Amino acid sequence: MSLSVNTNPGALIALQNLNTTESQLQVAQNQVSTGLAVSDAQDNGAIFAIAQNQRAQSSALTAVTQSLQRVQSTVNVAASSGTTVSDLLNQLKSAALSASDTSTNTASREALNSTFTSLISQINSVVSNSSFNGVNLINGSVTSLAALASADGTSKLTVAAQSLGFGGANITFTAGTTINTTTTAVAALAAVNASITNVNNALAKLGASANALQTQITFTGDLQDTIDTGVGNLVNANLAKESATLTALQTKQSLGIQALSIANSSSQSLLSLFR
Repeated sequence: MSLSVNTNPGALIALQNLNTTESQLQVAQNQVSTGLAVSDAQDNGAIFAIAQNQRAQSSALTAVTQSLQRVQSTVNVAASSGTTVSDLLNQLKSAALSASDTSTNTASREALNSTFTSLISQINSVVSNSSFNGVNLINGSVTSLAALASADGTSKLTVAAQSLGFGGANITFTAGTTINTTTTAVAALAAVNASITNVNNALAKLGASANALQTQITFTGDLQDTIDTGVGNLVNANLAKESATLTALQTKQSLGIQALSIANSSSQSLLSLFR
């Protein structure tokens, strides 16, 4: 083999191998540090594109869950207030029933009427203060409220409002109703009885809507978890494998540096020929 100071084939081969090792080491280090086998389009363009599309889907499902939870909270507030209204109606019934009794004297009937009027004011207060996020489902201000139900926004879950205000579809008597006479008490009792049935039916509908929202929230969460797991299966690195690879490449790198050093030193032997 001829010796030359112009070319050193051994060193060039050692350098090529070392460069290859350095490149592989950089990939392994990147996978270990990020935990991802595919962290950008350069790693695997097709897999990266699929993963990004699914990440967008998962992000959109987060917005869907938030929408469902906002509507769920609004419905929960309405249902809680509706339960209070139902309880107050039961008290109205008791007062009207007592006032309708012909044996009740005038003073007692006046006291019952005061109680009746006070209970009506409480119902008005409850209905008026049953808003969440600016929406009140029981005061008649809205007819329905819709929540997102799909990542593309095309599917929605709609909750019907239930008006619990006086003179409406459920509480048929007005806020000015009194029970200061037997006649008015009898009429009020009939109206209260009908209203109790209507309000309880309205509460059942709100409860069904709350259950539907919770079911959709659970489904959306499960779907998002499945998508996230799928993305992980596509792009996550096998850290145990990459750790072993990293150790092997670091050893190979050290040996490559030594090989390059030995190859470079071979040209130094030419000096001995000129001593």
